[in-house]
Amino acid sequence: MRWQKKSTTVLVISLFIAVLVWSQMGMYLAHLIFGVDVKVNFFRFCVSLFKENTVYYFLVITFLNVVIAYAILITLMKVTQQYILSRRFKTKLMSLRNISLTAHVIKEYQPLNQNIIVIDHEHAIAFTVGFRRPLVVLSSGLTEILDHQELEAVIEHESFHQRQFDALKIFLLQIISQSLWFIPLTKWSYQNYKLISELLADEYAIKETGSELGLGSALLKLIKKGFSDNPTPVLVYFSDGVVNYRLQQLIDPTQMIPVRLSIMTIVISIHFLLLFMGMVLLAVT
Repeated sequence: MRWQKKSTTVLVISLFIAVLVWSQMGMYLAHLIFGVDVKVNFFRFCVSLFKENTVYYFLVITFLNVVIAYAILITLMKVTQQYILSRRFKTKLMSLRNISLTAHVIKEYQPLNQNIIVIDHEHAIAFTVGFRRPLVVLSSGLTEILDHQELEAVIEHESFHQRQFDALKIFLLQIISQSLWFIPLTKWSYQNYKLISELLADEYAIKETGSELGLGSALLKLIKKGFSDNPTPVLVYFSDGVVNYRLQQLIDPTQMIPVRLSIMTIVISIHFLLLFMGMVLLAVT
């Protein structure tokens, strides 16, 4: 799969940035709260640039404390919100489960992972939800409008997300991009991983079904029916906001979809990363 390397690269970039910055935040908090002697730290370095007991000194300290507090609070809020919503959502899904349709789909399509259900819902829906044991969810409305080949493509597409734990990865990238908003590269990683993961799932579905027809036809039918983007809790939808790119790849698989970084994103991110990496290297040497 030609998108696999790009997917891994985007994920690694974001995780590397998160570990780098969060470690510096942790060292700064250890110094601030417990008085730990941290000789080299990005946040302490910023404070040291200003003379103590001046207006600028207190402004910088306040700003840095707000940035760190925001990162911690947004992370805790997102994790708590996701946990509560996921439990409620799964309870709701189980109450809507159509046992006979679920058994029929498992028997007819024989997915490798049978952690899949069909729910009673009039709208055409297909998504993957869950972190530890991702669940593929199809709606009765979906099974009514898709033929055998189309439904098989949708199941293979969602099965790929399920096996790759894409819901968990996207959630982590979302938290990183929101908590480290001052490094634009994290937002770029989050947005592009969502796109690339969909293209990878499409490639997998085409490989498993042996044709682009089922996937393309299913996408077009769902576009006509309409779909909802930006769901909560974090789900991996079959038809989402990157559908135009996916159709473009089906029409012309040789055409490259640019996963570009703006000049401003590169400049700002590199400056921050060099500072953080310099502090980490000085701290360990």
